[in-house]
Amino acid sequence: MRLRDALDDHKRNRDHPTRFPGERRTTAGLFSGAGGRLLHVAPDGTLRDFGYPLSGRSGLADSRFALRLDVPPADLDLDDPAVRRTDDGSAVIELVEGDQSYHDSTSLVVTDYETTVGPVRRFDLAVETDGGEAHVTRVAFDDADRADALDASLLVGCTFAPEGRDARVGQLHHEDAIEVFHDRERDFLAGAAGLDVIGGGLPAGPDAVLASEPHERGADALGDRREEDHLGGHVAAATGFLDGAATVATLLTDREETERDAALDDLDALLAEATAGAALSDLAADGDDAVSLPEEVPRGDAAVDDLRVLSLLSAQTGLRIAGPDFDPHYVHSGGYGYTWFRDDAEISGFLLEADRSFDLGLGDWHRRSARAYVDTQLPDGTWPHRVWPRNGALAPGWANARMEAGEDTEYQADQTASVVAFLARLLDSLPADDPLADEVAAAIDDGLDGMIASLADDGRPVACQNAWEDAGGRFTHTVARFLDAFSAVGALGAERFERAVEATDRAALVYDALDDLWVPERGTFAVRERGDGTLDDRLDSATFALADAHRAYAAIGEVDEVRRDRLVSHVDATIDGLYHDPAESEVAGLIRYEGDGWRQRGQGHEKVWTVSTAWGANAAGEVAGLLAEAGDARSDEFARRSVELLDLVGPDGPLTVSGGFLPEQFFDDGTPDSATPLGWPHAIRLATTALLDDLGVPVGRDEDPVPADD
Repeated sequence: MRLRDALDDHKRNRDHPTRFPGERRTTAGLFSGAGGRLLHVAPDGTLRDFGYPLSGRSGLADSRFALRLDVPPADLDLDDPAVRRTDDGSAVIELVEGDQSYHDSTSLVVTDYETTVGPVRRFDLAVETDGGEAHVTRVAFDDADRADALDASLLVGCTFAPEGRDARVGQLHHEDAIEVFHDRERDFLAGAAGLDVIGGGLPAGPDAVLASEPHERGADALGDRREEDHLGGHVAAATGFLDGAATVATLLTDREETERDAALDDLDALLAEATAGAALSDLAADGDDAVSLPEEVPRGDAAVDDLRVLSLLSAQTGLRIAGPDFDPHYVHSGGYGYTWFRDDAEISGFLLEADRSFDLGLGDWHRRSARAYVDTQLPDGTWPHRVWPRNGALAPGWANARMEAGEDTEYQADQTASVVAFLARLLDSLPADDPLADEVAAAIDDGLDGMIASLADDGRPVACQNAWEDAGGRFTHTVARFLDAFSAVGALGAERFERAVEATDRAALVYDALDDLWVPERGTFAVRERGDGTLDDRLDSATFALADAHRAYAAIGEVDEVRRDRLVSHVDATIDGLYHDPAESEVAGLIRYEGDGWRQRGQGHEKVWTVSTAWGANAAGEVAGLLAEAGDARSDEFARRSVELLDLVGPDGPLTVSGGFLPEQFFDDGTPDSATPLGWPHAIRLATTALLDDLGVPVGRDEDPVPADD
C-alpha cells in the first residue's frame, strides 16, 4: 500500500468506530493465489496484490472494472448508483457489490453481479507461468448475445506499483499490452481482444495529499504535459467482448529473470488458454492450491477452506506469511507479511497431525517446511524472530537478541522449541535412508543445544518475550513449548536419535519445574513469573499449550494424578474466564488474555480472537484424550467443550466470514478486524477436527449422536 493511499484512507476512516485508518482491509472479499501471487478480490470489485512477501513483486495497488455500453438500452436505469451516462451517449456500469464464492475446492473466485442490463459473472484466478506470476479476470454476460446487442466493452482501471513505487514509474505501450516498470519489476496488462488505451496518469499531487478531505481517484487532471501518461503507474483501457466474455490478464516479472518478449509471449499464451472453453476452471483445478480430500473427512468444507488458506499464504519455499499484510506502514501493528517460526512451525505440526489422521497427501508440504527450517537455522541452533518467506532472509523484527549483543529477554525461545517439536515428529515418519532425515536430525541436534542454552538452573526457560510479543518474563507458554519439544525428541528413541534419552530427562525436569507456576487461589497456572519473582496470575489463552505438551509428555513419562487434576482445572478455568459472549451480536468466543488492550479502537475492552477460540477447542480435545487414556470419566465433558468451541470457528460459526476465512479478531458488534485470513487458527481448526475424530467424537454440527453399542 502506497503512502498516498494510506493517507487517503486515514481521511476517510479516522473517526470510524471499528476501522483503523490507513489500512487496506481484507476482512471481506476473497483471495486467489499461485506461485507467489496473492490477489484480493474485494466485494466492491477492487483488485489488489498482497503477494510481495511471497514473490518480492508488488504488482497491483488497485484495479477496478466496469462495462461500457456504446448502445445502451432506452430504458437504462439511471437511478442505479452504479450507472452513469457519458458525454458521447454511451453508458458505464461499474461492477461493484457482487456475490462472491470459490469454484469447487480451488482459488478461482467467482463474483455474480445483478446489473441493470442483466446478470454478469466475473472470474478471477492467479496463475503461475514460466516467466512470472499472472492473473486473469474474465467478465461474461449470462446471455452471450447481450454483449453484441449492447456493443459492450470492458473498462479496466489499473494502478501498478512496481517495487512498491507510486512515482518514478514508467510505461511502455506495446501493440497488445501495457508494461509498467520502475527498475527490476516489470508489470504487464493485456486483453484477449487487444487493449484500447484511454489514458494514464500520475499519482495524486501534494495539494490533494495534504488536503483535509480525501481525493477521488482520477480527480487530478493531466494538464498539458503529454508525457505524463507514460510516467505514472495508472492505466485506463478498454477491451472487447468475444463470444459474450471479455478477458484481461496481468503478469508480474523480473527483468533479470524474464526477457520482455518472453513475458509478452507468456501473456498471449495465457490469454489464449483462458478463453478456450472452460479453461479457467481447468486451470484452477490443475493449480497447486486445488484441494482433494478423502470423502470420510468430517467437516470437509472447513477442511477445504483451511488447506486453501494455508496454500494461499505459502511461498514456494514452504514458508508462510502470518496473514495478508493489511497494515504495511506498521501504523497499528508490527506487520503480518512475514514468517514467524512460532506459528509457521505450529501450522506445520498441526498439518502433520491432520495428514496422519486423514491421509491428506501433504508429504511435499511437510518436506518443504523441513527444508526451509533447516536452511534458516542460526549457527547456535535457534531461529530468528521472523524471515521473508520467499527466500528465508532475515526480515525486520525486534526479537533477535541471539543475533545481537543482547540477552534472551529480547528473544522468543518458544519459536525454536516449536520448530524442534515439528522436526522431531517429521523425522519419526521419514525413512532412515531418506537424505532429508540426516539434515533434519542435525537440525534437531543443534536445536536442542539452542534450547538448553535458554534453560535456567530451575529447569524452566529464562526470561524472554512471550508468544504475543508484547511482554517479557518467564512464561508458562514457553515452558509448555519446551516440554512438548523435549518430549517429541525423547519419543524418537535412542535407536533413531542418539540424544533421545537426554531429551527425555530434560522433559522430566521441565515437567517438574511447572509446579513453580501453579496458582492455587485461581486453580490455574500463572501466565508468567515476573522479573521480581512474583507470579502474574492472569488468564492467557497461550497457556492452552500446556494441554498438548502434557499429552506429548505422557508418551515418554507419567502425568501423575495431581498434575492431571491441575491441568483439568487450568484448562476449564481458562476457557470459562476468557469466554466472551457480547449481547450486541452473535459473536462469541475467547479473548486473548485478561487485560488485552490491543486494537480495541472504541470498544474499551478485550476483543474475541479466533486463534484463542480454536486453541481452546484444541486444548479441551487434548485434555479429553489425556483423560481417556487414563480411564478418567471427565473426558466426555472436555470433548463436549472442545466441540462447542470448534463450532464457533466452524464453517457456520459466528467467527467465520466469507470464503470460510478466519480473521484474527472480532469487535463485539460482529465486525471482523486485523489479518484475514490468519493461517494459524485455520491449522488449529483442521487439526482439532482430526483430534476429535481420532477420539471418536462426532464433530458435525448436525450429526446424530453415536448409537450405543448393542
